[in-house]
Amino acid sequence: MTFTDDTWSRIAAIRTAIDELPFVRGLADGTLDRQRFVHYLAQDALYLGDYSRALAGLAAQSTVADDALFWSRSAASALVVERELHGSHVADLSAATMSPTCRAYTSYLLARQTEGCYPVAAAAVLPCYWIYQDVGDDLLRAAGGADGDLAGHPYADWISMYADAEFAESVEQAKAIVDRLAASADPAVVDRMHEAFATAARYEWMFWDAAWREEGWPV
Repeated sequence: MTFTDDTWSRIAAIRTAIDELPFVRGLADGTLDRQRFVHYLAQDALYLGDYSRALAGLAAQSTVADDALFWSRSAASALVVERELHGSHVADLSAATMSPTCRAYTSYLLARQTEGCYPVAAAAVLPCYWIYQDVGDDLLRAAGGADGDLAGHPYADWISMYADAEFAESVEQAKAIVDRLAASADPAVVDRMHEAFATAARYEWMFWDAAWREEGWPV
């Protein structure tokens, strides 16, 4: 069994909890309140700024040219391609402030960079790729039916982005890198990789839950 197969099965309960979130269900059937969606996108844009830094950090740590190229391109994509989508929905991204959950999640990812353990840092960024693809595929099936037709769905552009074949290819590349790193790591590092992956997966749940609550700072 590969590392990614193993770690994906270990977070089965987290994945089920994500699928059952009211935010995700509302995305699927199109009933999600527009204000909540805009709040989510503003936080996601802020998240992506720091996520791109985490990906760039992986490019700097990698000793394999193809890995470095993949991470650096992914960092650029997080800033350019995805933020274009956010900008089309959110009138003023500069007015948004990171929520507590967003700050905690990005701080966790960036902290893994400072530890200097490339395999652990790579495992930590993988859930953002993989869980979004998994949720996107499920949303496409739920919202578009058997033929995947999203015509008339209020969030069609977001669902289409994360259920896109090109995005799926990038997920597979990230998984392949993490599997290769795990295969050559000692057991203690592999355990830390599992912990990092599971922790980031929990933050994915928290991120959507925070968007549903339109989370802000209490004081």
